Amino acid sequence: MADPREESEPLLSRTRGGSARHTPAGVPSCHSVQVGPGPTAWEALESLALAEPRSGVPGRFQGKQAVATLRASVGELSGPSRAVARRDLCLDQAVVFIEDAIQYRSINHRVDARSLWLCRRYYSSTSQWTLSFTIFLILALAFIETPSSLTSTSDVRYRPAPWEPPCGLTEGVEALCLLVFAADVSVKSYLVGWAQFRKNPWLLAYLVVLLVSLVDWTVSLSLICQEPVRVRRLLRPFFLMQNSSMMKKTLKCIRWSLPEMASIGLLLAAHLCLFTMLGMLLFPGEKDDRRDRQRLTYFRNLPEALTSLLVLLTTANNPDVMIPAYSKNRLYAIFFIAFTLIGSLFLMNLLTAIIYNQFRGYLMKSLQTSLLRRRLGIRAAYKVLSSMTAEGGAHPEGVGVKPQDFLQVLQKVQLDSDHKQAITEKLHSRSGDLLSADEFQKLFDEFDKRVIKEHPPRPEYRSQFLQSAQFLFGHHYFDYLGNLMALGNLVTICVFLVLDAHVLPKDRDDFVLGILNCVFILYYLLEMLLKVFALGLRGYLVSCSNVFDGLLTAVLLVLEISTLAVYRFPHPGWKPEALGLLSLWDVTRLVNVLIAFRFLRIIPSMELMAVVASTILDLIRNMRAFGGILAVAYYVFAIIGVTLFRGVIVAPGNSSLAPDNGSAPCGSFEQLEYWTNNFDDFAAALVTLWDVMVVNNWQVFLDAFRRYAGPWSKIYFVLWWLVSSVIWVNLFLALILENFLHKWDRRSHLQSLTGDLGATSEVTVELLFRDVLEEPTEEELTEKLSHHPHLQLCR
Repeated sequence: MADPREESEPLLSRTRGGSARHTPAGVPSCHSVQVGPGPTAWEALESLALAEPRSGVPGRFQGKQAVATLRASVGELSGPSRAVARRDLCLDQAVVFIEDAIQYRSINHRVDARSLWLCRRYYSSTSQWTLSFTIFLILALAFIETPSSLTSTSDVRYRPAPWEPPCGLTEGVEALCLLVFAADVSVKSYLVGWAQFRKNPWLLAYLVVLLVSLVDWTVSLSLICQEPVRVRRLLRPFFLMQNSSMMKKTLKCIRWSLPEMASIGLLLAAHLCLFTMLGMLLFPGEKDDRRDRQRLTYFRNLPEALTSLLVLLTTANNPDVMIPAYSKNRLYAIFFIAFTLIGSLFLMNLLTAIIYNQFRGYLMKSLQTSLLRRRLGIRAAYKVLSSMTAEGGAHPEGVGVKPQDFLQVLQKVQLDSDHKQAITEKLHSRSGDLLSADEFQKLFDEFDKRVIKEHPPRPEYRSQFLQSAQFLFGHHYFDYLGNLMALGNLVTICVFLVLDAHVLPKDRDDFVLGILNCVFILYYLLEMLLKVFALGLRGYLVSCSNVFDGLLTAVLLVLEISTLAVYRFPHPGWKPEALGLLSLWDVTRLVNVLIAFRFLRIIPSMELMAVVASTILDLIRNMRAFGGILAVAYYVFAIIGVTLFRGVIVAPGNSSLAPDNGSAPCGSFEQLEYWTNNFDDFAAALVTLWDVMVVNNWQVFLDAFRRYAGPWSKIYFVLWWLVSSVIWVNLFLALILENFLHKWDRRSHLQSLTGDLGATSEVTVELLFRDVLEEPTEEELTEKLSHHPHLQLCR
């Protein structure tokens, strides 16, 4: 770790209004440096040099001899060069603080010149893209490593021998990834400082995971890639989690909610145990009764009875588990109905309610923390820039920020040009000399808006006829006509699909459908050209709906021209042989699929549907962290599943445990031909886990792996069911409700903020919920800034 004093080498720090002993060592302050070495500065330097010898201070810096050395060093920074260095440092600090505010990052990092340069390079788009690609690459290695997923099918009956990478290939790629992660943790550790590094559990865990991965990588090479277990595979998802602050917050909220979820889990366990004992007592089985299959099938022993009722809790085996007993005595139905009512309809929904209650304010808490980080970064930038104004001597300290200083900082900030232009225009619209703290803050409200470019002006035509045509084809009623034509095209396709449902593709007469498709595609082309005529090319391309239409129309036109060039014009009995890569039927199907996609253009035209669609898109954008948590769970369980169950599912005929389909019981793994659901490679494991998470027929997997691997395999699948279907799905449902209800209730508020839906800016979720967030108080911001570990601000 570098010496903390290195941060202050370019500057001579002194706390304004106090003595040097009140400024922590190694804490630079751009406004604590005087422009010239006045008597006070020299006296402080001489007193420091003539002080009594202290431990850790070299002897050559003690005594009067040190005064000459320090005078010579200060002379290098005296005059204009030192003032320029101080000003540049202040501007760079403000730039980094504003960039931290934009990205909702913490400002608790080093703020000396070298660290600021490193910080901007680290958070640049190139560095972050490189880090994200590295994380993706190391996670994707699981598809290539032994056992490789590079086969066309995962069916154990037909799967060919996969290509296995030679030893050292994936290990070499992994070594490069580990080097990138080592550089990442090194930069992070340096920027936050050693004291903050020791207090950060994520950085400490980052270092431990890297060390364990490196040791395991070394073991793999020493054993020539023949080791039975690779521990580092289980640790790879950590690299994804530590790079996302939202995923960290999600894990923290899950940890906070575990006690409440555990309480309802105990109720579910008691419910299962009670009804399991009742079932064992109610269905003892009679030795000579052939109709009594209940105990032999579902209540043969305690583990089987517990498993049967656990599956019934998810309703996956209902009513199969009830039918044998119900066929014997209708009163037995009361047992199963009572179990389902209490367990599935009451306790499981109560679990959802508890999770929703715990996470009801999760989004608000996250946005509140993000708002505090943004306000803190902006306030820190204001303090730094206002200190430059105060030191100029023309204004009292803290009165404000010069607009020219702010514009100079804004030009350096990594921000798109549209937002910069909006902030600049807002700055020029104000009156006054200096920016106050409140005015400085309001300038950055533009960060919450996604600026949409102004609609380009329409072409101007002199002819009255052309002006009338422009008005007609530029009206929204023309869009309604296009939607009606798209609906008609889709209806004709559906009609022909119904009429030709029982006709083989080779026997179909595609004459009428081919003619209709030609007519509709020509209309789509004409519509696109008329819109370009009315709106202009730039005006046409500014709308995403028009771009979507134009792209699909171009593809449809190319396919239609290619079809006519190869198969000639349609005629009755038009059934030509397949020519080229695609047959006529394949081309027709592709065209129909694209036409069906083009029908999605009606969504923006329907207000209610547009609100729902935009809500779903916003949910997807704002819930990436929860998708990341699920991806981590899938990755870890898939690696564990491959380790535990690789090769246990064998093709029929190769084992006595795998009977032929004809002799397999109805509804079994073999009879349903679930041979593709296995853990023989990573990709197959992911699909198998997905099928289990859906819980449809998941009792088939429990029974099959119990027979092939052993009864202990049920623990694995039950744990996966708890993590995925119980915890994550209920969590996701709760957050969807929270987000959707807030957005749905505030859609009128959105219009009041922007004026109308066609305004020049779209409002993000942060601004949409701004009315329910609490603005940080002045005391809170001052307290946070006063505890900054690397910045000394005058107070």
